[in-house]
Amino acid sequence: MTTKASTTRKNGKSNVAVKKEVKTRLTQKAIGLQIQNLSVEKVITDPMQPRKTFNESLLNGLSESIKKHGVLQPITVRESGSEFVIVMGERRYRASKLANKKTIPCIVREYKNNDVLEVQIIENLQRQDIEPTEEAEAIAFLSEKYVSSEIAKRLGRSDNFIRQRLKLAGLIEGFKKFVRNGEMTISLGVGVALFEPEEQQMMLETMGKDFNAHQINRMIKEQTFDLEKAPFDVTDKKLIVKAGACNECPFNAANQGNLFGDGKMVCTKSACYESKKSKSFLNLIEKSKKEQIILIPEIQKYWADEERNQLIIAQLENSGLKVYLLDDVEIIECPIEPTIEAIKKEYQHYDYSEAELKEEYNDAFENYTEELETYNSAKENGFANGIVFHPETYRHKEVFVKIVTASKNESTTYSAPLAERKMADCSPEEQIVKINEREIRKKQIENNKQFEEVVEMIRETKYIETKKTLSVDEMVAFSLSLYENNVSYSSQQKYFSGLLGDTSKMTRIEIVENFKKKFKKETIHKLIRYILTKQVHFGESNHVNNLTNISFYNAIQGYYNTKIANIEKDYVEKRNKREERLKERIGILEKQIQELND
Repeated sequence: MTTKASTTRKNGKSNVAVKKEVKTRLTQKAIGLQIQNLSVEKVITDPMQPRKTFNESLLNGLSESIKKHGVLQPITVRESGSEFVIVMGERRYRASKLANKKTIPCIVREYKNNDVLEVQIIENLQRQDIEPTEEAEAIAFLSEKYVSSEIAKRLGRSDNFIRQRLKLAGLIEGFKKFVRNGEMTISLGVGVALFEPEEQQMMLETMGKDFNAHQINRMIKEQTFDLEKAPFDVTDKKLIVKAGACNECPFNAANQGNLFGDGKMVCTKSACYESKKSKSFLNLIEKSKKEQIILIPEIQKYWADEERNQLIIAQLENSGLKVYLLDDVEIIECPIEPTIEAIKKEYQHYDYSEAELKEEYNDAFENYTEELETYNSAKENGFANGIVFHPETYRHKEVFVKIVTASKNESTTYSAPLAERKMADCSPEEQIVKINEREIRKKQIENNKQFEEVVEMIRETKYIETKKTLSVDEMVAFSLSLYENNVSYSSQQKYFSGLLGDTSKMTRIEIVENFKKKFKKETIHKLIRYILTKQVHFGESNHVNNLTNISFYNAIQGYYNTKIANIEKDYVEKRNKREERLKERIGILEKQIQELND
C-alpha cells in the first residue's frame, strides 16, 4: 500500500525537487556540461584571475553557509594536466576550504586562447561587490577587444560609466590604494586620472603620506582649465598645429565622458593650455600693431607694480606698444540688449508682478538704447578701436577707447606719488620703500589665501555638527567677531571701552592673546545682549508680528517683568480710553443715521 508520504517524497526529496533535478541534468547534458565532485586538493586558483581582493567577513559568512547547506552552485574549471584551474567561483572555492570541505562540485569546460580570461572578467564585472580599481582594470582589458559601447551592452552599464572606469584604470598605483581603502572617492580618482602618470606622481609626492582630499581637489583645480573661458578659439587647429583643436583633443574632459558635467569642456593638459594661451596673446599683440588697435590691460595704476602686472607691461613695451592702463582711458563697450527672460532671472528673488517686470524691462531697454547710441557714435566723438584684456587669463573684448591722460611712458616728471611710479623711476631709497611695501602686500595676499584655504577645508568637514561644548577659543572668536563686525566705533567707545584694554602698542595677534587671557564668559553674554537690542525691528514690526521681536520680548520678561508690566498697563489704559471715545463717537453717528432714516 502506498502512503501519502511515499508519494510526495522519494529519498527525502519532494516530487517537485526530483523533477527539477532531472530537468537540470538533461539541460546540462544537452549543452555538454558535466558536474563533477572534484577533490579540493586538485582544484587550483588561476594566477591570471583579475580579481585580487576578497571581503574576509563575507567569505566567513559564505563558509558557514556551505557548512550547513553545501555549495549550492558549482564552480567552473578548466583542465590543466592533472589539475583543474578555476575559471569562475574562486570565492566559493575559498569558502569551501575554510569550511574544510574535501570535494567541491565543478563544471569542467574547455576554453581557447584568451577566452578564459574574458569569461572571468565578464563574470567578475557582473558582481555587485567588485572593487572599483579592479573593475577599471578589467574593463580596460576588454577595451582592447571591444569598443566602450559594446562593453556597456555586455555588462548592462551606461556608456559614461564605462568611459569613467576606463579613465580610472589610468590612475597610478599610489592613488589606487586610497580608492581601495575608501579614503578616496571614485569621482576624485577619475579627476586625478585625467593627468599623465608623471603629473599624478608629482601630485602624490606633493600631498605626502596622509591622504588629503581637499589638497588633491585644489591641485586638480589649479591644473585644469575651463575651455569655455579660454582666450582662444577651441576649434582652431592651426593655433598650435601639433596640438590641434581643443574640441577634438583626448585631454578635453568632454571627450572622456561626463566627468565635469554634461558636455563641459575642461582641459587637463596644463602645459598645452598655457602654450596656446601664450600664443593667443602674441597673436593679439600682432593684431594690435597691424590694425592700429589700442591694447589695454585690465590694470589700474595702483596695482601696476605687482610682479605679474609688471611682466605684462614689459612685454607690451618690448613689443613696441605704448602702454595705457585703465586709469588712462575712457572705454565704451558694446551694450547687451536686455530680454524679458534676463529680467526675470535678475529679479527672481523679488516678488514682482508681470507688470512690474515689464516696467523693469522697459527701463533696461531705454538704457540700452541710450548706450547703443553712444556706442554707435563713439568714433565721431574721438574714440578709437581698442581691445581690453585680462592680464592673467588673456580673455579679451573689442571696445572703443579714448586716451584721457598722458601715458606713464610719456611722462617726463616724477612728481606722481611713489605708489604710482615704476621701480626704475625711483631713487635707491624709494626703491627700498617700494620693495618693503610690496613684500607687505604679498604677505597680506598670502595670508588671505592661506586663511581661505583653511576655511574651505573646515567647511568640508563635520565641524558644524560637533556636539562638544564651545571651547574658550571658540567663544573668544565668536566674541571678537560680534565686537568687530556688529559694534560701531561710537558704541565701542561708549559701552565697551575697557573690553580690549590699551591696544595702542599691541599687534593684532597680541590683542587676541590679551583678550583671551582676560576673557570671561560674561563678556560674550554682554556682547550678545547688546547685539539683540540692535537687531530688533521698529516701525511696523513689533512684538506680535516679527519673529526676532517676539523672541526678544519674551526673553527680557525674565529680567524686567515688573517694568514691562507697568509699560503694558499704561498702554492698555490709553487704548481703553481711546476705544471708549471711539465707541461714543460711533454711537452718536449711528443715532444720526437712525434719525435720518426715520
